[in-house]
Amino acid sequence: MTVLDIPADSLFGIENLPYGVFSTADSTPRVGVRVGDSVVDLAAALGDDVFAQPTLNAFMAQGRARWTEVRRQITELVQGDVADTAVFAVEDVTMHLPVAVADYVDFYASEYHATNLGRLFRPDSEPLMPNWKHLPVGYHGRSSTVIVSGTDVIRPCGQRKTPAQDAPDFGPSRRLDIEAEMGFLVGVPTKLGETITPDQFAEYVFGAVVVNDWSARDIQAWEYVPLGPFLGKSFATSISPWVVPLDALEAARIDTPTQDPQPLPYLRGEEKWGLDIDLAVEWNGHVVSRPPYAQMYWSPAQMLAHTTINGAAASTGDLFASGTISGPEKDQRGAFIELTWGGQEPVVVGDEKRTFLEDGDEIAISATAPGPNGTRIGFGEVRARIAPPVSTC
Repeated sequence: MTVLDIPADSLFGIENLPYGVFSTADSTPRVGVRVGDSVVDLAAALGDDVFAQPTLNAFMAQGRARWTEVRRQITELVQGDVADTAVFAVEDVTMHLPVAVADYVDFYASEYHATNLGRLFRPDSEPLMPNWKHLPVGYHGRSSTVIVSGTDVIRPCGQRKTPAQDAPDFGPSRRLDIEAEMGFLVGVPTKLGETITPDQFAEYVFGAVVVNDWSARDIQAWEYVPLGPFLGKSFATSISPWVVPLDALEAARIDTPTQDPQPLPYLRGEEKWGLDIDLAVEWNGHVVSRPPYAQMYWSPAQMLAHTTINGAAASTGDLFASGTISGPEKDQRGAFIELTWGGQEPVVVGDEKRTFLEDGDEIAISATAPGPNGTRIGFGEVRARIAPPVSTC
């Protein structure tokens, strides 16, 4: 039997207990929970075949009462003796995409990010569009290109047109960018025609991950009028492998910033679902930004309510992301198009000054949040390296 060593300052103590899907050299992918620097095989430890699956979907679909009961069981388990055969060191496992992503929606919920982009793209107009403070603006992404941390991102190709060009050309993106975000995973599905209110958020959403929604800004700029993002966004979205359950985020729950004008009734709720989460963006090993999720104007509960208000069904494995997280200070901007002000103000990355991503660059985005009794919990990181475009580009 093994007694798990959990350092007092671990971001993965019993206050956290995030779920993920892992494999070893001689096993197939299955569900585990991270405890300190160990991964506990839940199928072996709890004797439940739902955790022998290669995704979290079956467990997530069981609902909040079941999530709460399993969390209680795990908390008791990891404070005692755990079978040796159920415990693995983090460095000895391979992490996989934790869910089979059913649908993917990305929002635009940071007032600072939306204002900065408005000033960049529409310098002679109001930075926020008239609808922005009335509803969580979003777009549908591509679930098939959601990838787990550690997977290379291939530089996308597409049409590009600068203001100086008479016609577009085709080639690899020259303005490849990141978007530091948080993502939320739906566990309990709904039927077509049903809706989810903001106060029902915790009954349907299983947990949260860190997201990097990669963006090809030159492709996006040419294609997005009038219908919005398409190829400039759909080539890759990276997520962290560990899913932090909502129950671990109780101490991080805060009010959103003041929403003025007051949202319409379907977007109002009594529950607090602003979240005090701190992110850090590393570019080739150097921290260049620290976006604060606490500054997000729209809460994830409001995002989900808006997604379903027209009767659209939610599915187990749906991923919806917050959009770029930015704060009021320059070093809190969560996208390089903001951080470098459209490429006009390079940032220092080690010994270099940089604007957009080059082949071989590596980006890591991590996040932490307050836990109970003065502790902190971690989401881990989402990391990826930029690979050259395919030869046909």
